[in-house]
Amino acid sequence: MDTQKLRQRILDLAIRGKLVPQDPNDEPASVLLDRIRAEKERLIAEGKIKRPKAKKSTDKSHYQNFTPPFDIPDSWEWVNIKEVTSKITDGTHHSPENKPIGDFLYITAKNIKYDGIKIDSATYVNSNVHTEIYSRCNPEYGDILYIKDGATAGVVAINDLNVPFSMLSSVALIKPLGILNRYLYYFLRSDFSNSSIKKSMKGVGITRITLRQIEEWNIPVPPYAEQERIVKILDNYFSILSYLEWNIDTLQESIHNAKSKILDLAMQGKLVPQNPSDEPAADMLRRINPKAKIITDNPHYPQLPDNWVLVPLEDITEYEQPQPYIVQDTFYSDTYTIPVLTAGKSFILGYTNEDFGVYENVPAIIFDDFTTDSKLVEFHFKVKSSAMKIIQVKRGLSIEYVAMFMSTTRLIGETHKRYWISEYSKILIPIPPLEEQNRIVEKVNSIYCELDKIISALSE
Repeated sequence: MDTQKLRQRILDLAIRGKLVPQDPNDEPASVLLDRIRAEKERLIAEGKIKRPKAKKSTDKSHYQNFTPPFDIPDSWEWVNIKEVTSKITDGTHHSPENKPIGDFLYITAKNIKYDGIKIDSATYVNSNVHTEIYSRCNPEYGDILYIKDGATAGVVAINDLNVPFSMLSSVALIKPLGILNRYLYYFLRSDFSNSSIKKSMKGVGITRITLRQIEEWNIPVPPYAEQERIVKILDNYFSILSYLEWNIDTLQESIHNAKSKILDLAMQGKLVPQNPSDEPAADMLRRINPKAKIITDNPHYPQLPDNWVLVPLEDITEYEQPQPYIVQDTFYSDTYTIPVLTAGKSFILGYTNEDFGVYENVPAIIFDDFTTDSKLVEFHFKVKSSAMKIIQVKRGLSIEYVAMFMSTTRLIGETHKRYWISEYSKILIPIPPLEEQNRIVEKVNSIYCELDKIISALSE
């Protein structure tokens, strides 16, 4: 389930007047807007808010030339955002000295999340700095905070802090007047709003939208009673979706843990039954490598089945340095066909058109010599750097089984060094008979396939 797409579909219906039915008894938005204008004039007369600056005669009125992007119900109105707000500003344009401890919170874009303001990593400014910033930008409980700079531009929150704080200019402050703050919040979360905003962002390095651009936004305003109905149902839907996401995340984590547990059971001889007619692992290893250090009992390992043994990885593997297979040109393209690999999470970094120095002796295991990450590779490839070993398993053993063991076995050191020769190759690997290795690989792959189907279904 793609909960994010579902959210956006619900928001799209909401801002077009298609989420809840219209009630002919509702006071039309036009009447609401007249009342808001009167209230704004009163606040201006009392000196509580400032009258918006008049446009220059040479300026074109964005609102006068505005063409509605979609139809709305008859009882709704398209309005410029300045008509339903008392203030639009942003924080300080000069980053002040801020510290982990101080007099007033200092909020930046990193603290703004859809579900509120997160102050875990917030810093603080002193009283003098705060007084100067707050005199122009005074966020109050219930105001809208909107990220207008950088990669997270478009993230919006409702101020849920009951304390005064200072802000950086990367965050815009929007004070709704006469409309529900949560309705405006949901509108600004919509794909319609975000896509329009992203198109207008400009800048070199860090792109941003300006306060002037924000002041030219137009929003569809429903009757106040309908705003309440919309917000109520959106709150309910979003709460349900958040609960589903939490359960999906929990389930995905459980599946990941289940995979690890399955491998643990496999390496202890508890996943598939033993067959007494299988050739014992000790006999098999003596034939493969007469010099192998075969261990039949080790107090540091769980009790293994009788026909299993322990042996150092170096006695059943061979490694090759990657230098002949390092890609020369790091320009990658999806139109090329030869994958360039790393043993880390990214695995396939990209594709190259270099058809020389390609590793073809597959399957093979690539091993990151510094992180001890490993991957089983079953296709021809090149590598990015020399920070890995290419591992082969001696004939007569299952490379898939060895790769499964290595995927569960990592060394985390405090120093940046290479691990394969000095430490990792000395690790003892539990070896079952070859027939059982194959049964384990087949069983693990079968279980993983079913678990992956569940994860895939959750993502649809």
